[in-house]
Amino acid sequence: MTNQWVNSYKRLIVGGEAPTAVCWGHANRSALARVPMYSPGKSSTRRVEIRTLDTACNPYLAFAVILGAGLQGVAQGYELGAPTEDNVSSPTETERKAMGYESLPQNLTEALGAMEHSELVAEILGEHVFDFFLRNKRQEWDGYRRQVTPYELATYLPVL
Repeated sequence: MTNQWVNSYKRLIVGGEAPTAVCWGHANRSALARVPMYSPGKSSTRRVEIRTLDTACNPYLAFAVILGAGLQGVAQGYELGAPTEDNVSSPTETERKAMGYESLPQNLTEALGAMEHSELVAEILGEHVFDFFLRNKRQEWDGYRRQVTPYELATYLPVL
């Protein structure tokens, strides 16, 4: 829901500015969720930053799913893992797996595959919106895959 377009994933690359691994931290700008420290007596400064949102996403759908997931975590008593203070952007994909970090989807079709198996997202959005969203985004992905870019033409066509 936070990265709803094919091009949303071009900024989610290892070593880039946007996070690519599932983790959270306090002062960690490479974390998926960041909970900055606050000053005593200034509880109004306490916040959570979700750092993967694409500016082109539908904020109503994205925030509904983010809040729904958070509320389920509270209601079910999910345990929060330890905060990550490592720079998760520096290590390679293999090194991050060895360190125990799960990677975020690398493209729209991977994200749709994960969403398709989520009962929580289906419950939050309702079956009608859930099915429509998946169908619409699969059509977008199929249309993207059918296009041949100038880069692909230059790379794969032999020079005569």
